[in-house]
Amino acid sequence: MGILRDTSDNGGAQPPASLAGGAGSGPAVIAPPIPERPAAASGAGARTDLERRRDALAEQVTELHWDLGGLAYEMAIRDHFRLDVLVRRAALLQERDAELAEVERLLRMEQDGVAGNCPSCAAPHSRGALYCWQCGMTLMERLPSSTAIADQ
Repeated sequence: MGILRDTSDNGGAQPPASLAGGAGSGPAVIAPPIPERPAAASGAGARTDLERRRDALAEQVTELHWDLGGLAYEMAIRDHFRLDVLVRRAALLQERDAELAEVERLLRMEQDGVAGNCPSCAAPHSRGALYCWQCGMTLMERLPSSTAIADQ
């Protein structure tokens, strides 16, 4: 459940004259909504599921920040803090923020072609690398396939 908030710059007062259709004449004219970004075309420019997830999480984190701040403000002006409520909301925010950080890390790895770090020297390596370029440690083990094991 979110907290209602006034998103205008004038603190909930009457709309500015530029939006109200003049001084007291007729109904207020509402500004058109900001158009959304057009959907990417399929192919190389298409957004991945990971990018869409990142954008959704970023929106959630922003909203949770806003709600937590508004909740703390409302409690402060009423001089009645409920620490359990604040802690629950902060924990939810922390979970989403950690998930967002992980998705962003995965996106960076995807864009850079990095698949991980060497367990021996911590040098980054690409997907499919068999050996570390820095220390020579084997990164992938050859295991027999499950069908070969079943045949034995």
